[in-house]
Amino acid sequence: MPVEPVFRKVLIISFDPVVPNEGRRRLSTLFNWNRVDELVASLISDLNRVSHGYCNYEVVELLTVDAFPVKIDGFSYTAASYTAAWRAGSGFHQPDWVDYHRIVGDFHLVQRLEAGNIDEVWLFGFPYGGFYESRMAGPGAFWCNAPPLQGFDLLSRRFVIMGFNYERGVGEMLESYGHRAESIMIHVFRDRMGEANLWERFTRYDKANPGRAEVGNVHFAPNSERDYDWGNRRKVLSNCDSWLNFPDLSDRPRPVDCREWGNGDTRRHHLWWFEHFPHIGGQSAGISHNWWKYVIDPNRVP
Repeated sequence: MPVEPVFRKVLIISFDPVVPNEGRRRLSTLFNWNRVDELVASLISDLNRVSHGYCNYEVVELLTVDAFPVKIDGFSYTAASYTAAWRAGSGFHQPDWVDYHRIVGDFHLVQRLEAGNIDEVWLFGFPYGGFYESRMAGPGAFWCNAPPLQGFDLLSRRFVIMGFNYERGVGEMLESYGHRAESIMIHVFRDRMGEANLWERFTRYDKANPGRAEVGNVHFAPNSERDYDWGNRRKVLSNCDSWLNFPDLSDRPRPVDCREWGNGDTRRHHLWWFEHFPHIGGQSAGISHNWWKYVIDPNRVP
């Protein structure tokens, strides 16, 4: 049974400061890094396709900020200090994490959220920008590849702040989104044990579960022997095809290797992984047969 698509409004905040002594070029231009608008368009398109049309993100505003974000201890790079550190490959500030509460305040995120103008926020920055890949805030916020952002329990709903790096590509953005999905689905199935925990079953890979591989996780394909080992040609038995027929998981396992998911290409592996997510109507034991419902909207998580 097909499900109705959902539409989510996202605010993009890109920290891309001007470098005065380098022809007043923005940092991303100076170092020939990627264009944020192109990265965003590609990610939105990829998520729509792998969710079978369910996930539809709309960019309500793209803010390009002529500043370096403030770190948790109050430090902020200057254009000169950051470019010097990047060229030297050393001298980056620690602690690295940014002050999320300051970003929430500076950009009026609470007001935007409560007015219904946005549903989530995507931050973009440079290497060592200090963003978590994803972080959740709001009432009942839980681990989302980062500790929940405290102090927002009185909001009307939860929201996710993604953190991306415009030096990297769409594959790395899908990886960040994949870790968000992992965290949320672990929480969805937190009370299910054994074979009833379908998320644990979905993420099995041969190294950890010999002879019982399914789809794997973001870092481990069915036949991976280490993190990021997406180009392994070792054949293993996997029941990955069953997930394309969910909730019927009775297909027979078959031998698979990296040719299934792109021969080591980061983006292609993550697309393959996401395409196997259950995405139909109905539910079992109180959990939807459409896992994307939870991934795109943490307020739907029971």
